[in-house]
Amino acid sequence: MKKQLRAWLDERARSFVSESNIRSEEAARKQRLCQKRGAEIVRCTIRGQIVGRQTIEREAKVMYIAHHQFLIKQRGSLYIEEQVEERCACFVRGELVTDEPINRLGGDMEAPRVEREQWTGERLSYQYDRARAVRYAETWWNRHNPVFPSFPVDCTNFVSQCLYAGGAPMTGYPNRARGWWCQHGSWSYSWAVAHAFRWYLSGSRIGLQAVEVAEPEQLMAGDVICYDFQGDGRFDHSTIVVAKDQNGMPLVNAHTTNSRMRYWSYEDSSAYTPNIRYKFFHIIDRK
Repeated sequence: MKKQLRAWLDERARSFVSESNIRSEEAARKQRLCQKRGAEIVRCTIRGQIVGRQTIEREAKVMYIAHHQFLIKQRGSLYIEEQVEERCACFVRGELVTDEPINRLGGDMEAPRVEREQWTGERLSYQYDRARAVRYAETWWNRHNPVFPSFPVDCTNFVSQCLYAGGAPMTGYPNRARGWWCQHGSWSYSWAVAHAFRWYLSGSRIGLQAVEVAEPEQLMAGDVICYDFQGDGRFDHSTIVVAKDQNGMPLVNAHTTNSRMRYWSYEDSSAYTPNIRYKFFHIIDRK
């Protein structure tokens, strides 16, 4: 079974590069997005690590981690995009019949009501170091920093850690519905829940502050994008900008489906819908 999975991953990797070998909607979505951007997947490799197995009679389900590396060419420049996702492969009598991602995007914690901090005129000064925030995002994009809690849907927790590494100050402890903080084994809703984080960035007047901009190309490395995949007003996902592509568009790092240098729009994601809405936040550098 391990041998069959390895052979399938090699075939699947080829499908991301060659149109004639496309056998999945995932590969088709990825190629369509690249074409839209004027980019090309030059090479793809996928490494698999089995983490669980369930067998019932003649059917076996294998849970595994798939680490994708895409070498992408755009206007003469090359860069590597990476994605790590949980997948489940189903074998019947030793033959692979299905292989699907275990999609946690859009499955965030319930979005509680967030209280606005009362501004008294006092300012909590800070200087946001974008380079440090990006270095943190690059260091921890595919692993968990044991200093902080970890969540099954970990995207906002990860972005909050990146901002904190860049010098953004915590405020509001110990009220979980107020401010933005993670201390003593607890955390504010805005630290770890995508919807609460989006509203915190929209209205904070103490400590970490951001300005909403209209277009993604207005963002800089260290800025934040929030995603409402269904377009229903409930935000499900958060990412941090780490670079720009050759068209000046953001490339982001994220957790949950751990991603590095991923194109900002997520049109290649199984969570994407035509109703998707984005919020683009430029972090104020100095207060």
